[in-house]
Amino acid sequence: MKKSFWLLFLVIQSITAQNYSLDSVEFKSIGPTIMSGRVVDLAVNPENPVEFYVAYASGGVWYTNNNGTSFSPIMDSAETLNCGTVTVDWNSGTIWVGTGEVNSSRSSYSGIGVLKSSDKGKTWENLGLPESHHISRIRVNPKNTNEIIVGVVGHLYSKNNERGIYKTIDGGKTWKQTLFVNDETGIIDVAVVSDNFNTLYAAAWRKDRKAWNFKGNGEGSGIYKSTDAGATWQLISTPNSGFPAGEKVGRIGLFAVTSKNIYAVVDNQNLRPSAKKEKPKDANSALFDTEVIGCELYQSNDGGITWIKKNKDFIDDMYYSYGYYFANITVDSQNPNRVYIGGVPLLFSEDGGATFKAISKENVHADHHVTWVNPKNPNHIINGNDGGVNITFDNGENWIKCNNQAVGQFYAVNVDYQENYNVYGGLQDNGVWFGPNDYSHNRAWQQEGKYPFQEILGGDGMQVQIDKRDPNIVFTGFQFGNYYRYDLNKNTSEPITPKAKKDDEAFRYNWQTPILLSSHNQDILYFGSNFLHRSMNQGEKWEAISPDLTKGKVEGNVAFGTITTISESTFQFGLLYVGTDDGNIHVSKDSGNSWQLISGNLPQNLWVSRVVASAHKKERVYATLNGYRNDDFTAYVYVSEDFGATWKRISNLPNHPVNVIVEDKTNENLLFVGTDNNVYVSFDKGDSWQEFSNGMPKVAVHDLVIQIKANELIVGTHGRSLYKVDISKLQDLQPVVAKKELHLYGIASKTKSERWGQKGYAWGKPIEPKTTIWFYSNSDKEVNLTIENSKKAVVYSQKIAAKKGINKVEYDCTLSKNDADSWVRKDKKIGIKEAKNKKYYLPADKYTVTVQSSDFKESESLVIEESKKS
Repeated sequence: MKKSFWLLFLVIQSITAQNYSLDSVEFKSIGPTIMSGRVVDLAVNPENPVEFYVAYASGGVWYTNNNGTSFSPIMDSAETLNCGTVTVDWNSGTIWVGTGEVNSSRSSYSGIGVLKSSDKGKTWENLGLPESHHISRIRVNPKNTNEIIVGVVGHLYSKNNERGIYKTIDGGKTWKQTLFVNDETGIIDVAVVSDNFNTLYAAAWRKDRKAWNFKGNGEGSGIYKSTDAGATWQLISTPNSGFPAGEKVGRIGLFAVTSKNIYAVVDNQNLRPSAKKEKPKDANSALFDTEVIGCELYQSNDGGITWIKKNKDFIDDMYYSYGYYFANITVDSQNPNRVYIGGVPLLFSEDGGATFKAISKENVHADHHVTWVNPKNPNHIINGNDGGVNITFDNGENWIKCNNQAVGQFYAVNVDYQENYNVYGGLQDNGVWFGPNDYSHNRAWQQEGKYPFQEILGGDGMQVQIDKRDPNIVFTGFQFGNYYRYDLNKNTSEPITPKAKKDDEAFRYNWQTPILLSSHNQDILYFGSNFLHRSMNQGEKWEAISPDLTKGKVEGNVAFGTITTISESTFQFGLLYVGTDDGNIHVSKDSGNSWQLISGNLPQNLWVSRVVASAHKKERVYATLNGYRNDDFTAYVYVSEDFGATWKRISNLPNHPVNVIVEDKTNENLLFVGTDNNVYVSFDKGDSWQEFSNGMPKVAVHDLVIQIKANELIVGTHGRSLYKVDISKLQDLQPVVAKKELHLYGIASKTKSERWGQKGYAWGKPIEPKTTIWFYSNSDKEVNLTIENSKKAVVYSQKIAAKKGINKVEYDCTLSKNDADSWVRKDKKIGIKEAKNKKYYLPADKYTVTVQSSDFKESESLVIEESKKS
């Protein structure tokens, strides 16, 4: 009965929901590009290596045919941008993408199976395997492209059986699972011998990721071989083979030089003989202070029957504690002693791995995920890393950085309130940056010498707060709570992270530690560990104003039981809300003197991604919960009208985890949410939602912020950098407007220029004005748009197929020759003459713009002013 009622409710809700066409409201990419983003795979044309495809972890696939001078996105029409691998048949141009990143990081997003494009990315076909979630390799038989092998890692945070090796012989119409190890072990790499598709090698990887712990090794990890094109498989990394076996084997990368000669790089999690059993002092130290063996290189010359360890010494400073993030290897096909392995640095050996040297230079980012070596010129290398694509033609002595595409992975975003305001944000492994909100990508900075966006600090950049009284004072930091107060004008910084007393247990800080400047007093700063801390002097001194607000410490190697979100009501100083990674939400109505748990009747044990005190009603608060770390993709959005005593679910949304909710400050009905796949908007306080993303692909959205004075929404994506959109027309769509048949928005005035229609210089384009006319229609219908001059003469008219929602007309301020001649005959002084581009432009005057349907019309003024001549 309950299920039937709920279904009926959803049907009624969908019928009454206010869905509008928002196609005219377009998002604009505002970069930045310079830091690029995480690359997971390359597909290079071996006959023409200036042509290649780049797969970004959460930014889609991009194409270049000019050696990386420029790139074009080819996956923006797909249902996801999350990539694990890309494969191309260069004879036919067919592209296959295995969706879902396999690096198993904190933001490795799942995919939707295998995608195929036969038209170079214009359209995509889903070939299946939707429960694969994360696909590591696609190997296509070059002699029969219907025969395909797919390596599936499987779910990131939960067990599942849809992992292992899948094979199709009919181009993906049907699939057969030909290798399954267990429900925690997937396939992280598949190597194929270039001239023999029958011989394949596969690396199995057992892992267990939880929000509080990541075990990146286990029984089941090993190397398998097939001699019948993947139909059957045999484990070859047996305990007697010489290759590591057992519980401590982590991620493995493979390269098959020939059917007999195979290299394997492995993350060996066994302790070194000299290891001390001392735990690192904090979560950040634990990333780098490790005493495991780590990266090792092995080779077999008998097809995997026996293996020999090649590196003589420990390969230090290669994997640290996160070998799960790497394990990739490439070998020069002409000289198999030349070996490249990727980790934090990119290492090269010319003696088969006995010794190595680093070949990544100062303009090459750390954390290397894929390396391609030109089979015809081994000094020509293309490398993909956390900072994008690099190319060298002298084996790493000098590198080109290809960073012209906006593929940054933002965790957080904020704005200041200068006249031409700046946007600030923290990125995955690319620090914290700020720059102008009106940035438009071009290469002029290479001539001028200064990129418009500037870096504040490095590491994994996190949240940013800006003093509204002085935008030079910025609070930001990197992972696990390492925050600073910056004076950008003086180029100084001071650490501000609260520290526990000497004999007390250390505070627990989330990977993305939340901070908040009080809207009531910009000297007051809040900081979340497992306690809420408050400083009355911008971080000089701290006091804990709460008990431990989490469910307590959980044993693991990832900091957990931490605060994730903080909000303070604009109605009352000290009305505070705090959410945690283990599902708690607390409220304090007295500046932290007392706290009340208010999440008891919400779904439990989910990450609280955001809690937001309403700016329209003191008692109202919004909360979003996120099940990503449980492989739960349900959208959880709630509102309370009584300080969290009771909650109402308002998430009539597609199944994508929700990262952020923003309430508009002028229209209480207008809400925005950012999910792992898009932005959505509600015009009725969350009763219904619709996609809001024209101009932006389906990308993970980590953060949203509204610049209140500009009425612009800034979107921090985790894969396509930053976007901006004018939301003023959405803000005006109040119930009184929505009930009207037509509504014409106010039109900005323009200043007449004698240069309209003229070129700025001989080789340029003519200067042409543009006026944007916005109107709302309550239904799909044909309307007439007319423009009259002050003499009531019609100078422009157009029939428009209006859509229900917000409509836009771009008018170039021209009139026809007949209308111009007619006006001049009536008024000899009007001075209309043909411009250099053969067009006639409106003279200075006060015009009336009207939109009219069969039984309703509305008008607004358009003023074109005379230019002020000096």
